[in-house]
Amino acid sequence: MNSKLIFGIAKSLLLARWRQTLVAAVGVTFSIAMFITLLGFMNGLNDLLDGLILNRTPHVRLYNEIKPSENQPVNTHSDFRGSYNFISSVKSGVSRQEIYNSGPIIQAVKQDERVLGVAPKLNTQVFYNEGTIDISGTISGIDVEEEIRLFNFQDYVTTGRAIDVKNVANSIILGKGLADILVADIGDVVQVTTPQGERFSLKVVGYFQSGIQEIDKVQSYASINTTQKLLGKPASYITDVQVKLHDLEMAPTVAAAYATKFEVDAEDIQTANAQFETGSNIRSLISYAVGLVLLVVAGFGIFNILNMMIFEKMDSIAILKATGFSGSDVNRIFLLISLSIGFFGGVVGLVFGFIFSVIIDNIPFNTAALPTIKTYPVNFDPLFYIIGGTFSMITTYFAGFFPARKASKVDPVEIIRGK
Repeated sequence: MNSKLIFGIAKSLLLARWRQTLVAAVGVTFSIAMFITLLGFMNGLNDLLDGLILNRTPHVRLYNEIKPSENQPVNTHSDFRGSYNFISSVKSGVSRQEIYNSGPIIQAVKQDERVLGVAPKLNTQVFYNEGTIDISGTISGIDVEEEIRLFNFQDYVTTGRAIDVKNVANSIILGKGLADILVADIGDVVQVTTPQGERFSLKVVGYFQSGIQEIDKVQSYASINTTQKLLGKPASYITDVQVKLHDLEMAPTVAAAYATKFEVDAEDIQTANAQFETGSNIRSLISYAVGLVLLVVAGFGIFNILNMMIFEKMDSIAILKATGFSGSDVNRIFLLISLSIGFFGGVVGLVFGFIFSVIIDNIPFNTAALPTIKTYPVNFDPLFYIIGGTFSMITTYFAGFFPARKASKVDPVEIIRGK
């Protein structure tokens, strides 16, 4: 049958019951708009949390873990070989936090084509002296330029400049929570005591906020040279080597290879943040599930409206088939009606979803823990709009499939005879 004629009949049926058509289209519009808004907001939140944690986490971390020796003396004694030896209360033996031959290791890692960059690090426990009170905390000695390039360190320095910790001798960047406890302003001098009992004066050049308040109450940063000076260690003393890869998914493989090659402990980002990644995946799954449920509900609305339309248009369907329209022609007419509702409702839904996302993206979001975040996070990934539009058409197609099939099987003789 002529396609133009089929389109014309479908248009007439749609306009004849325009109120019901509008209700069905509004259902699709609302579902798509909420799907886009919810998915954009939840993924924006995931991106924000990922930025707070994953951006500051190396893909592979090389270090020496303090742990008991696996080869205890009893296992090497000839009288106990081949026996099961049960040893309790095993303590760590003579071990070193320092990475042996850190310089050659860093050079070898930098030459690996899989590696984007390497940032050495030195962690130590200290006491911040506030009058007669000693406050425990940590200082991380960092290569500031590499931290800025690889881990966006400057984004977390909310006051002062990150590079000043390198340019200003004997300087420190305090966590904002720690600075509040010490009542330390920019330019002030704070006293720290090392594990060896040595006391040093460090000048405050900035504040750091990670977004996790408990960390900001104990964490501070200094240059590697300053930290080595605090501990009385040589320039080769490094406790961590942070590796950033081109491909995050290769981290477990690279970590295992480095652990064997350099005889150090190696931790990949997937292991270090397994629980955090699980939370992000669950939030995304919930967003998709809620959005799809909304689309299915809209599909049932279209299904009911088309069923009612077929029941009321039995005479028209009988006349169409009596005048030469085949069952497949009638099937196409009602499928076209369903897909038209899905298409126009979906397009308008995508537009409203984008508008709602823009509105949320401009709502002020002020919190002391995240001073760099000014509005609610929203992700405008085009993939969400493609998924929303695709599911809109799929849902409305299946919503119209069974009513259209029912209409195609109408016997015109029975309908006309009944009239």
